[in-house]
Amino acid sequence: MKASLSFARRAVPWLALVAITIVVSVRDVKIQTPVPEPLEVPARTVPVPSTVSPEMQKLIGAPLSDNWNDVPQTVDEWKAIAARSAAGGRDLAALRQELGVQAEPLTLGGVKGFMVTPQAMPPKNRDRLLIHLHGGCYVLGGGAAGTREAMYMAAFGRFKVMSIDYRMPPAFPYPAALDDAVAAWKAALTMAQPKNMAVFGTSAGGALTLAVVLRAKQEGLPVPGAIAPGTPMSDLTKTGDSFHTNALLDNVLVASDGRCDAMAKLYANGHDLKDPMLSPVYGDMHGFPPAILTTGTRDLLLSNTVRVHRKLRRAGVEAALHVYEGQSHAHYLRDRTAPETKEVFEEIARFFDEHLGS
Repeated sequence: MKASLSFARRAVPWLALVAITIVVSVRDVKIQTPVPEPLEVPARTVPVPSTVSPEMQKLIGAPLSDNWNDVPQTVDEWKAIAARSAAGGRDLAALRQELGVQAEPLTLGGVKGFMVTPQAMPPKNRDRLLIHLHGGCYVLGGGAAGTREAMYMAAFGRFKVMSIDYRMPPAFPYPAALDDAVAAWKAALTMAQPKNMAVFGTSAGGALTLAVVLRAKQEGLPVPGAIAPGTPMSDLTKTGDSFHTNALLDNVLVASDGRCDAMAKLYANGHDLKDPMLSPVYGDMHGFPPAILTTGTRDLLLSNTVRVHRKLRRAGVEAALHVYEGQSHAHYLRDRTAPETKEVFEEIARFFDEHLGS
């Protein structure tokens, strides 16, 4: 009897260990959830929405961009399309006059740019300064051609805007554009209080806006009082629902494997596309300033914009997401007479007014 009890005492810890081992082993097993099959969507006709202005209806109903998948094959071909884009800056004199703004060349932190000022500016904006980073998929929009968005912001928001003419490929790939943007930000810090400044831009400029804040945090620099990344190229890996749902519906970018993607890769120059300085959605957004993000329901980069918004909110950052009916990528920059264009910039101006010092 004593022997039996002794065996039982010895057996209980051993059995418990087996039981614990079994429990731990079961907990360590990861059950593989089957990935749902992709949804097959039949061909269908998508009408132009009746709920937008006639001017925006015209943009939405326009044919697909005729050069969306025309990808240069040589450095000389890349230089040629960049030069054609930059030449468009000569046509902006009439737009400046219509908007009532002036644009003067400047150099900021060794970086070229333009100071864009409205005819009239309210007293509260006199000590405020906006930094603009133009779009163009990192290749287009050089020189004065990149100031259109800055002119809209100056005209509709009545702010002083410094538009940065950052270096671009093929001659200057990553990190030249970001380095220039950060150099301009450092120089701007000698001109105004960071709480009185905001950074904004669309597409590549939207991604650079986010990357500037990431770099500022990394280098221990003050961050702006607010930012406005418009439909940002925040993930160069082409991850996101709208790359599929809005393919061939967005009449500007059209699809994820087009010219803009090739331009982004030209800029990246072989670097890891998930590097947060190239794809800011993968960065740490704790400590970011308040942000207002703009996109449209047909924008190929709708998911890019939504994902940045969610990343900001999860980091506890105040962030507003504005999604406009029917708009493709950056449609709000394409017709100054469209009421939606003015609405976009007035919303951004209102957001800046709420968050910037004076």
